[in-house]
Amino acid sequence: MGSARVAKSLPLQVAAICYRRRGTAVEFLLVNTNGGNKWTFPKGSTEPRLSHSQAAEREAAEEAGAVGTIEPRHFHLYLHSKGVFWQPGGVQEFVVKAFLMEVRQMRRPEEGNRRPTWVSPEEAKIRLAKGREVKFSRELEAVIDRALERIHLHHELLGAYPGPPSARPAASAKDPIATVVWP
Repeated sequence: MGSARVAKSLPLQVAAICYRRRGTAVEFLLVNTNGGNKWTFPKGSTEPRLSHSQAAEREAAEEAGAVGTIEPRHFHLYLHSKGVFWQPGGVQEFVVKAFLMEVRQMRRPEEGNRRPTWVSPEEAKIRLAKGREVKFSRELEAVIDRALERIHLHHELLGAYPGPPSARPAASAKDPIATVVWP
């Protein structure tokens, strides 16, 4: 005997997973949440007149002052929450489309309270986990891991590392997924 399932539709947001290369390392750009007590990726609502990638690009500029090249298609979906259960309104969950964006330039963000900060993948995971339920911190950790995989793939596809596999980027022994070491 099966029970009827009620389909629950979650609201959609878009996020720009902003990164830059610093020598052999990759860094991610995080911003403070509106409340200022957590870190997040620049993200927000979709807009009918913009594609989802354009909306994510807009959020990167508004919240972080980041300008660069954003991919037209999302590379990952993740769950995000806002609010806390003990306050009015409780917790609301969102599905977030994550778009990879290589930042070429930084400007003054429109939202001055966001404090855009560049961090290593390891530090990003630590900051994104702080103050969040394990369920949601794991979602954000997966975003970092998938972004690193995609950045690595971009380099291989662009032929940045011709020659034998030993000439390609390798992961460090400390954290084979979170830290990418480029030769």
